[in-house]
Amino acid sequence: MIEICEVGPRDGLQNEKKLVTTDQKVDMITKLIDAGAKKIEAVSFVNPKVVPQMADAEEVMKLVPRLDGVSYAGLVLSYSGLKRALETAVDSYHVVTATSDAFNLKNARKTVDQNVAELVKVIKEAADAKKTVAGVLGTAFGCPFSGDVPVNRVLEIAETFVKAGATEITLADTTGLATPLQVSHLVQEFQKQYGNDIKLGLHFHNTRGLGLANVLAGYQSGIRCFDSSIGGLGGCPFAPKAVGNVCTEDMVNMFVGMGIETGMDLQGLIDTAVWMELQMERPLDGMMMKQ
Repeated sequence: MIEICEVGPRDGLQNEKKLVTTDQKVDMITKLIDAGAKKIEAVSFVNPKVVPQMADAEEVMKLVPRLDGVSYAGLVLSYSGLKRALETAVDSYHVVTATSDAFNLKNARKTVDQNVAELVKVIKEAADAKKTVAGVLGTAFGCPFSGDVPVNRVLEIAETFVKAGATEITLADTTGLATPLQVSHLVQEFQKQYGNDIKLGLHFHNTRGLGLANVLAGYQSGIRCFDSSIGGLGGCPFAPKAVGNVCTEDMVNMFVGMGIETGMDLQGLIDTAVWMELQMERPLDGMMMKQ
């Protein structure tokens, strides 16, 4: 069984120039739930001046459907973001750092070590509040500014987050540089260190057209948890030329064709993607919605 974290309402929208209303976001989330989504990264507690699209995080969380079996995640990048998150009904916290100093300095104006030191406090306090914490390691497969990120650096940061209280780790290909062999190698190195003790997820962008190939490589290496975004929406405001996330309905179609259960309604996802294209008033990148 594949576990999908639908990141469209957060990662999918954060880079869009067209501001999406709170009601549109809630409608989007409701449609995704109707199509079978069980875990949704719904909001980001980031400085609204930096990412205006995410300014209504608290209001979104007040209005989303609360249903058994459906959980909501929120992105937390700082201690101030944690304080905001703790005032909402977010179920799990995705605590994010880049693993590349060059990227993190452009993104957060801090070195990775400086960022991790703050986020260790965030993770510990969130864990003390009985929240599920996933450490998300951006640029894990490469940095657009400095190139390769050493595997041991990625594992070192993962270990710091795990010791602080994170029970899940997501390796994120922030700018779409990953290749299938690289994915398999990094997953294998992670598994050597943790076995099945720490839940591992993967997050890919389709910048170079390898998104689904990387998902397949992850699956063949034993991973069952993947992030994806409806219609292929997405992109990072701080990453040059980063395009959308792996498309949810395209990924589900791939797994359906392989006889692998996802718990998602493919036609419902396609309908949601078509609806989302109308809301964004531009063509989206998903392929299944074009048939």
